[in-house]
Amino acid sequence: MKDLTVSAVDRQNILNNNNAVANIQIYLGITGMFFEEEYRFTRQQIAEFYLIDNSTIDRYLSQHQDELKHNGYLNLKGKQLKAFKQEFGWMLQEGAKAPQLGVFNFRAFLNLGMLLTESEKAKALRGAILDIVIDTVNQKLGGSTKYINQREEDFLIAIAREPAYRKEFTEALNKYLDMGNYKYSVYTDAIYKAIFLEKSSDYKEILKLEENENPRETMYSEVLRLIASFEVGIADAMKLKYNELNRKLTPGELNRLIDDFAQQRFWIPQIEDARNKMASRDYGLRNIIHDRLKPYINCLDSADYDRFLGDKSKDLLQRVIENPELLEVFKRLKDR
Repeated sequence: MKDLTVSAVDRQNILNNNNAVANIQIYLGITGMFFEEEYRFTRQQIAEFYLIDNSTIDRYLSQHQDELKHNGYLNLKGKQLKAFKQEFGWMLQEGAKAPQLGVFNFRAFLNLGMLLTESEKAKALRGAILDIVIDTVNQKLGGSTKYINQREEDFLIAIAREPAYRKEFTEALNKYLDMGNYKYSVYTDAIYKAIFLEKSSDYKEILKLEENENPRETMYSEVLRLIASFEVGIADAMKLKYNELNRKLTPGELNRLIDDFAQQRFWIPQIEDARNKMASRDYGLRNIIHDRLKPYINCLDSADYDRFLGDKSKDLLQRVIENPELLEVFKRLKDR
């Protein structure tokens, strides 16, 4: 089980998942004081809920100030404080005359609960939070995240175009590389390793794919587009080299060509972005870690959760039903 007290990425992934946060709030059944479009909680209310003292809250605010402020902790001052006191002053047990008042919104309230090691109530809450996050995904997906990538609007466009780009690459291997048929799998792996440091077999093992399942059907649209760009770019580079040498390339020559191609400055930010998206989304959405991509794991933002789990995300079948011209694409993807 994830230890939320030590992992800032895990904490932020939960807090950026708006559906999960809403379900946690329903589970807890607490609201607070509704001010400026959010429920707010004073330090005293936080202390009473977690059964801690104010000095403990001060210590965590000092140690994790940036994180808690990022997630909604706020010092009310001036007109903002005056407006708050006018509406809720009768409820305040502390800071009634202070020039500023620290308040937590619900996300910051949860954030503190994920950090607190002194509170048994916070410990129990962390366990409930993790269960609710899993249940939230299960409610949306029916339990399997293997093809969560296909819920994104851009996925169908990317996967529909993929065979044409793939064909250019395989035809180039056929025409310009002096090697047997084994070359198709070898150089598919070479592309994968250049982009996300894994062979196809590594990827299938990590995602627990069956032998007949195509790894590309589990990849995010940005990764598919980068693979396609690589394949057509390398196909063109092979043709140029073939014409220059007036003969087919050897495997060693193609290996060097791919290495040089991947090191071009044009590709570096795109490769970095693809690795970041694959590592972070697979960790945040699938609870999967690519060992070679660990340095690229970051928290997902709210837009990513909305893209794959929000109202605009849709099951692939639903998209096809709404767009009948995509039926053939859907049939191919379902023929696993």
